[in-house]
Amino acid sequence: MNLEEKVMAQMKDAMKSRNEAALRGLRAIKAEIIKAKTEPGAHGEISADSEVKMLQKMVKQRKDALEIYQQQSRTDLAQKEQEEIAIIETFLPAQLSEADLKKEVQDIITEAGASSPADMGKVMGLATKKLAGRADGKAVAAAVKELLTK
Repeated sequence: MNLEEKVMAQMKDAMKSRNEAALRGLRAIKAEIIKAKTEPGAHGEISADSEVKMLQKMVKQRKDALEIYQQQSRTDLAQKEQEEIAIIETFLPAQLSEADLKKEVQDIITEAGASSPADMGKVMGLATKKLAGRADGKAVAAAVKELLTK
């Protein structure tokens, strides 16, 4: 069952249960899927990697908006963003815990032979490929920086 089929099935359930928050998030995902499928060169298909990247981008956009809404004390809009983030994240692979992330990054540092903060670019290149979909880029960068400055 691909992402689009999962979203459609959950949309039906959300409509039946009149769950507006879930429906709003699922409709946003469906809109992005349609947009991705109609892009030049997509041929009406999107890969699993593209799906994950698309979902991560959606979560990042909503987190950025959430931060702005919280700064402006717009709790009504912030609540909607939090609800959509929760729905979108259900379709993403499980995120690594902080301890697991540090262990993975340490393995990548050892594998790359990095020893100083000057090697951060090399480590980040490997880490973003290896941890794609399982960790936020900011968290990876923070872990790499922390481990290389020790």
